[in-house]
Amino acid sequence: MERYAGALEESADGTRQQERHYQLLSALQSLVKELPSSFQQRLSYTTLSDLALALLDGTVFEIVQGLLEIQHLTEKSLYNQRLRLQNEHRVLRQALRQKHLEAQQACRSHNLPMLQAAQQRELEAVEHRIREEQQAMDRKIVLELDRKVADQQSTLEKAGVAGFYVTTNPQELTLQMNLLELIRKLQQRGCQAAKAAL
Repeated sequence: MERYAGALEESADGTRQQERHYQLLSALQSLVKELPSSFQQRLSYTTLSDLALALLDGTVFEIVQGLLEIQHLTEKSLYNQRLRLQNEHRVLRQALRQKHLEAQQACRSHNLPMLQAAQQRELEAVEHRIREEQQAMDRKIVLELDRKVADQQSTLEKAGVAGFYVTTNPQELTLQMNLLELIRKLQQRGCQAAKAAL
């Protein structure tokens, strides 16, 4: 008798899972209609069904939320690093202007043209260094963000989320971004439905 009750319970769980899969698939199909037609065509029924299966237990929603939080922290950190560099450059320019002004005020008028020429060369050298440091910082930021994207792709691929693998192909990246947006919208709908049920 216990085996029979266990089999009924497993059957009910399977039916609930099938219903949940169908609900997720249906919601995905409706959300896909909001995407540009070029991406709609690339999201086959099989891809959406596989995505719905990956979303069944809610783990992928948690993974996506965690990845989003990590991304926001990384972006904030990189933004603050760039701001610090810009502030250092601003202070450097102000100090140089002040130094030049003081030197010009202390300079005798017949030496002023030579001093101004030397100061112009110094200013150009400092501006060149500032540009190089900013470009280096920007390259560092882009590399760090590229690494984050690859980490996210790898994590979602390992979690079995359809459509995710490590790539730098712009079309594939856009497709993955659309898939992430679909997941986030489903997650928001789930949160709203849970709040409505309370």
